[in-house]
Amino acid sequence: MKLSHKQVKHIARLARLGLSEAEIEKLSLQLSDILENFEVLKQIDTADVPPATHSIPLQNVFREDEAAKSYPQSEVLANAPRQEESCFRVPTILE
Repeated sequence: MKLSHKQVKHIARLARLGLSEAEIEKLSLQLSDILENFEVLKQIDTADVPPATHSIPLQNVFREDEAAKSYPQSEVLANAPRQEESCFRVPTILE
């Protein structure tokens, strides 16, 4: 499928691209080649090909969650600028 200069200019305008005539000519050829490749792919019979989400098998790379010891509350609050009832005290931002 060959794209005309008018079609490429329209696509460029939709994409908000300012193209020179040389760029329009170059893109016209490149986009036409891409569309021709899609036409070739349309001709392939994929009726017997099962759908797949990945071309290679995947495995979960995350480890299991493990419970770990935490810092004591007094140590965590030691650097807090303000505390209230064993919690961080922060300025009110919503009323």
